[in-house]
Amino acid sequence: MGQRLGVLDVGLGQGTQALRLARAGHNVTGLESDPEMAAAFREALDAEPEGIRERVRVVEGDGRDTGAHFPPGAFDIVLCHGVLMYVTEPDPMLAGMARVLAPGGLLSLVVRNADALAMRPGLAGDFDAALAAFDSPDYTNRLGLKARADRLEALTATLTGIGAPLHTWYGVRVFTDQAADDEAPPPAGEALDRLLAAEDRAGRTDPYRSVAALLHLCGVRG
Repeated sequence: MGQRLGVLDVGLGQGTQALRLARAGHNVTGLESDPEMAAAFREALDAEPEGIRERVRVVEGDGRDTGAHFPPGAFDIVLCHGVLMYVTEPDPMLAGMARVLAPGGLLSLVVRNADALAMRPGLAGDFDAALAAFDSPDYTNRLGLKARADRLEALTATLTGIGAPLHTWYGVRVFTDQAADDEAPPPAGEALDRLLAAEDRAGRTDPYRSVAALLHLCGVRG
């Protein structure tokens, strides 16, 4: 195994990322504000081998208070995937996450792309929602929850300001964003391989990545 890293997952949720990283040999701390989600993850963790369980810690708390939960420079990697869209003022939260990163550490963000917010309703034929999306970063997601999107330019400036400047970024869900949540299972075998290859290529290539539903930004602590 390579270097064992200390990882903080802000907004642990179901813990999919945390478990994959722990299985790969890394030490993972999950920060989760929802007690029910934290309890469900602990139950899933109990089914893992002891060697994996001992590498995972769950802390119940708000991601906006990251700096209060952990000392400066405590982690090699901080993940915050699919969380910022529910945070009204993301900059203080991002600054707190940057503070707990060690020098050279990676801040990994997945956010809703405000620069492409009109794409989903527009392609679905909902032109009222598409027109509204040009003027506001606020939207209602597929769960019926009020959410907010971020712009690459603004996040790039924020990351520079908090000392974890943007290193690289990717588009996520370029071709597959129109897939319905209740559809049949995704393709398998070679068909799935082709789908993933196309998404991976588009997510790394201009101009396709700019119209992805989500953005994956990677900042590195100076």
